[in-house]
Amino acid sequence: MKVAVVFPSIAFREGPERVLDLARAIEDMGYDEIAVFDHVVMGHPGKGRTTIYPAKMPILEALMLLSSVAAVTTRVSLATEVLVLPQRQPVLVAKQVSTLDTLSGGRVRLGIGVGWQDSEYDALEEDFGTRGKRMDEAIDLLRTYWAGGRIEFAGEHYQSHDMGMEPVSPQGAALPLWIGGDSPAALRRVARAGDGWMASGVSDERALEAVAEIRRRAEEEFERDPDAIGMQLMLAPPPRTEADKGFYGDLDLIGERAAVVAALGFDWTSVNATAVFQAGARSVDAMIERLGEIAARIRAETG
Repeated sequence: MKVAVVFPSIAFREGPERVLDLARAIEDMGYDEIAVFDHVVMGHPGKGRTTIYPAKMPILEALMLLSSVAAVTTRVSLATEVLVLPQRQPVLVAKQVSTLDTLSGGRVRLGIGVGWQDSEYDALEEDFGTRGKRMDEAIDLLRTYWAGGRIEFAGEHYQSHDMGMEPVSPQGAALPLWIGGDSPAALRRVARAGDGWMASGVSDERALEAVAEIRRRAEEEFERDPDAIGMQLMLAPPPRTEADKGFYGDLDLIGERAAVVAALGFDWTSVNATAVFQAGARSVDAMIERLGEIAARIRAETG
């Protein structure tokens, strides 16, 4: 089972060089991937708005952060967990991700989702109500551009006529595209077009139900080999309560949980380094120390 670290934007408070120190350390510890989450802006609470995180939550832009990480690492893969694709212009995303893949030597794994924050869509002047349909179309558009050559794409929401986008990156149209979410539409999306599923905030029972549904639909509806679709389960959901914040403070609990995730058959798991910070590792040095301990415990429990 491969292990990603979801990078903590909070590291920037100690300066840009410490952000890069943390990225280097994560690679040196033997983790397989550095992943980043995506929000461009956060809405303040208001009538009719969906809010989960405070508007003052510090967030570095996902693709810009990954480009900096790429420059100081050589081995780890670089991922989004997940990029909110329908709130971004997809041709521009195709170019940004292709460039990141080119300059990192083919290390990108793109995780995408439809998101949940209506006010963020409003601020970016994109339609929240059509995000699912545009997501499906944008997936095909990304792969069309990544394949290179002369581009023709005619969709309901996106059009590209007689275009080109060079250079083609090392992975090209085979760049791994993993999809988050556990709604029926999201699971169908994985079955149709995903290289993998990124699960977060679901019970083990729900995760296994979703895996079974993805595999069944891939084979029966889309004539795909279900074994070709990877599966990822976050080690622990983002903390919502004070009790949740204690998870990464208990190495025994971390080891037990890693063993369970591996036994459930998942190819990937991810460690939320922001939650490591919330559990008491309140500096970059402390996060490095704790992430090293977590990596050792996960290896000991899962081989």
